Amino acid sequence: MTLRLDKLPDRTPVRMSLSVDPDLASALSDYAEIYRQTYGAEEKPEALIPAMIESFLASDAGFKRARRALHSTASTET
Repeated sequence: MTLRLDKLPDRTPVRMSLSVDPDLASALSDYAEIYRQTYGAEEKPEALIPAMIESFLASDAGFKRARRALHSTASTET
């Protein structure tokens, strides 16, 4: 049987550990507070960090080009 919707990709979260310096930890706490004031929803910095990283990577045109080239090269070598 053929479906219009492809099989969904693996959506299992991958746990990663991250250490940051005190200044960055303070800035992330301040961001979480400003987020709370802006949206009326309290989120811990560790809940906001994945969305921040995803947004950063999505807006980095150089990274997107290099990543396409990386995967293009890797798929032609195998």
